[in-house]
Amino acid sequence: MTNIIEVNQLTKSFGSATTVNDVSFTIEEGKIYGLLGRNGAGKTTIMNMITAQLFPTSGEIKVFGEAPYENQSVLRQICFIKEGQQYPHLFRIADVLDLCPSLFPNWDNEYAYSLLEEYKLPVKRKIKKLSRGMLSSVGIVIGLASRAPLTIFDEPYLGLDAVARGIFYDRLLEDYAKHPRTIILSTHLIDEVSRMLEHVLLLDQGKLIINEEVDAIRGRAYTAIGSAKIMDSFMSGKQILHQESMGSIVSTTVFEPLDKQTRMEAEELGLEITPVSLQQLIIHLTNNTPKRKVDLNQ
Repeated sequence: MTNIIEVNQLTKSFGSATTVNDVSFTIEEGKIYGLLGRNGAGKTTIMNMITAQLFPTSGEIKVFGEAPYENQSVLRQICFIKEGQQYPHLFRIADVLDLCPSLFPNWDNEYAYSLLEEYKLPVKRKIKKLSRGMLSSVGIVIGLASRAPLTIFDEPYLGLDAVARGIFYDRLLEDYAKHPRTIILSTHLIDEVSRMLEHVLLLDQGKLIINEEVDAIRGRAYTAIGSAKIMDSFMSGKQILHQESMGSIVSTTVFEPLDKQTRMEAEELGLEITPVSLQQLIIHLTNNTPKRKVDLNQ
């Protein structure tokens, strides 16, 4: 497949603080990516460099095969909806949408207004009078209706309830199926978006620690629950991500695939085995509390 983004040894420092540290990855055409990690992991910094809003300290970025900086042929193919998106305060919603055809060559005005109606947005209301949730809804409408070949959403639904977020997920998948493009979602609501993601880029303290297809990540960890005495022998030699005790019962999350033999051994010992969700796995991998070192490349 064609690479839409190529990032090579990217580093960004602000004074003595390094926010992005020697990161390399590619983004392929026509896939939905999750750019995940804790606050301060470097996600927004990377998105700002991809969209030419920040310059890297070192390394290289190519978007659609070219450097994005001051490159209108590249930037016109990108729609970046970010947390705290700013619009001219004196503009009404309708005024913002009127500008979009000049910014996004694939803009679908009819689709935009159908989304406005679904979100019950007052098109004649000024931006400065919108609630936090309404502002997020405007960003979602623009991001979806732009049909930009590269569409990036950075925490796009602040202030939205579960129903409104569900509308976003459903419409994104529907329109992505009809009009394939490359989509990057950066979010903390991993469980909600995990069904949509095809590939995950996980950042931790400025470094890229996972760059894999979602299907490959699923099944890389499991949790065993049982008595502490039995658990100690069962866990010998295993890579432990997380462990907690509840009286005499211990719950241990292991970072390795669960094969048939291990499952049978656990069942014979009376241990309960449960799967680990993508969100749980990411929380454990980026938790900075002391834990055994795990090999992410196993």
